[in-house]
Amino acid sequence: MKDMTLSQFADSVASNAPVPGGGSVAAVCGTLSAALSEMVANLTTGKKKYAQHESEMNEIKEKAMLLRNKLIDYIEKDSIAYNKVMEAYKLPKDTDEEKIIRKQAIEESSKLAAAIPLEVACASYEILTLTEAVVMRGNSNAVTDGLVAAMLARTAVLSAILNVRINLDSIEDSDFVYQYVQKSDELEADTLLYEKKILELSPF
Repeated sequence: MKDMTLSQFADSVASNAPVPGGGSVAAVCGTLSAALSEMVANLTTGKKKYAQHESEMNEIKEKAMLLRNKLIDYIEKDSIAYNKVMEAYKLPKDTDEEKIIRKQAIEESSKLAAAIPLEVACASYEILTLTEAVVMRGNSNAVTDGLVAAMLARTAVLSAILNVRINLDSIEDSDFVYQYVQKSDELEADTLLYEKKILELSPF
């Protein structure tokens, strides 16, 4: 999916197929957030006015690129995980043995479908530290790009968390569910606070 044109991807999302859906779009938001953070850092390095922040901006460029490349792969990973859940539900359930196999498949695929968006949420949360830095110390002419990056990171985290939660409904492993609920709630709260902090830096 990462090799699709923007128009092709939008057409795919808009179709009556269930994937790519919200989980993949969350990964797109995270990818673009990292890309914008990287852009602001690129617009800062090499400028005499920001020479004192050159080293930090170079580090941000490297971290943003790694997160961007990581998140862009999750666009398709999320759709693959969803398809595995759908395949599990389509398994036969005529005999007791088939019912057991189907139940296990649903459990395992649902765990994967919850794990993937949680990874998207965690990676997207990491971007907020980069957006804060470029908003505070990056090229002031690109401050709004840094702010948009922060809002996109927030959207990516919260959107991914929604996909975590909906998949937890199908999981019987109570320890797994508890851990994921705790992590998701914590991430959501931290993200909202962090975004608010960054947006308050806005001169507009």
